[in-house]
Amino acid sequence: MSAGDEARAERGEAAAGDEARAERGEAAAGDEARAERGEAAAGDEARAAALGARLREGDLGAAPAALNLLENRSPARRAEIAALLAEVSPARLGGEAPGHIVGVTGPPGAGKSTLLSALARVWRQRGRTVGVLAVDPSSKRSGGALLGDRARIDADPADRGLFIRSTAAGERLGGLAPATRAATQALAAAFDVVVVETVGVGQSETEVAEVADTVAVVVQPGAGDVLQFLKAGIMEVPDVLVVTKSDLGAVAERAVRDLRAALRSLGDGAPVLAVSSVHPVAGIEELAGALDEHRAGLDLRASRTRARRLGALADFVAEHGERGLRALGGRRAAERHLADQDEALDGLALVRALEARSAAN
Repeated sequence: MSAGDEARAERGEAAAGDEARAERGEAAAGDEARAERGEAAAGDEARAAALGARLREGDLGAAPAALNLLENRSPARRAEIAALLAEVSPARLGGEAPGHIVGVTGPPGAGKSTLLSALARVWRQRGRTVGVLAVDPSSKRSGGALLGDRARIDADPADRGLFIRSTAAGERLGGLAPATRAATQALAAAFDVVVVETVGVGQSETEVAEVADTVAVVVQPGAGDVLQFLKAGIMEVPDVLVVTKSDLGAVAERAVRDLRAALRSLGDGAPVLAVSSVHPVAGIEELAGALDEHRAGLDLRASRTRARRLGALADFVAEHGERGLRALGGRRAAERHLADQDEALDGLALVRALEARSAAN
């Protein structure tokens, strides 16, 4: 071999060595990047779990950050949300979350927010912490909540025992925002009372019955024949019926009589209370007592287990549509599969169980 050939060969070997080193360098850089991403993901999940642990331990200050995460619909955040919810699940708590979940629904303009202001004052006077999840209509421009309930519910900003959060309903019917179920579960681990106020659209607001321990339906007297509520699905959900503006006298009394007659015709013994949320305030203490009485008579474990399963099915259908439901064999097959799951699983874990079943079919 000539000297020139040897030189070219050496240059070729050097070039090959450079390429190999470059490839090794790229591989190492790729491994480092993947490791960094893995560490970042693990760190995010750990922080999310820490938020859940703080709620489980009664730290109300964790509520805003926890809800910020739960309202994030990005698939990339799903593992973090799962980590948070696992910390406030019945399995981790050793039973159901202690908070009393109260649903407040009814037609727009019935006075739900004014009533909540008065109820919150009574609960706080009794030393109870209160978290309010107020579902608002969505803004067509921003997609966010059209009117934050901080503008409607009277609250002392210095009161750390009262937390109010407005969320946008989005395009989903039923009166609840997409993250309401998970948010309710999280807050019930920390707050004594968690209130879910629905968007106020009328007949479609029956989802709240799948979330709340106790549902109060608010009716405004003089707004039309209350017997029309018999035609609406909303009459199937109340545990307590509330007639606002009792200061109207005879008009409010007639509404109470008509509602009691309507409930008797349905074979429903739910109490009907007349209240006034503005001066002169009346009936609020009695309403708080009626809500407590209903909660005391519940089989809480059975009620919450059913709510989680119904909620998981609703969330699965919202994400995967009727095609996903057909892959499970239909609604009844999905309900049977959920009935076989551990009672202590949280809603997101149940959705994952449905997804796994759907993928296997």
